[in-house]
Amino acid sequence: MAGVWIRLMQKNRIMKDILMECALNDWEHAVEEGARRLDVARPLVLPKHERDFDEFHQTRFLRDHFMEEVPFDRMEVEWVDPDRRKKTNEKYL
Repeated sequence: MAGVWIRLMQKNRIMKDILMECALNDWEHAVEEGARRLDVARPLVLPKHERDFDEFHQTRFLRDHFMEEVPFDRMEVEWVDPDRRKKTNEKYL
């Protein structure tokens, strides 16, 4: 089951989290639905977030990226795919 792991962080602790099943190219819709399920405002997706997700498969939304007041420091979004092999440098194994 591949998807995005959405975490609401307060002082480096996970306050709430949810795993939303989705395709890699549909992560923005999954964030919108995940925010609804977590009962928080939907964040504004900026070009910076799109670049971070495309390059690193993760991004962060700070309080400034929400139109309403939110009770956490940041929302972290990370792509997870348990079937994908991690890249390893075999010479160090």
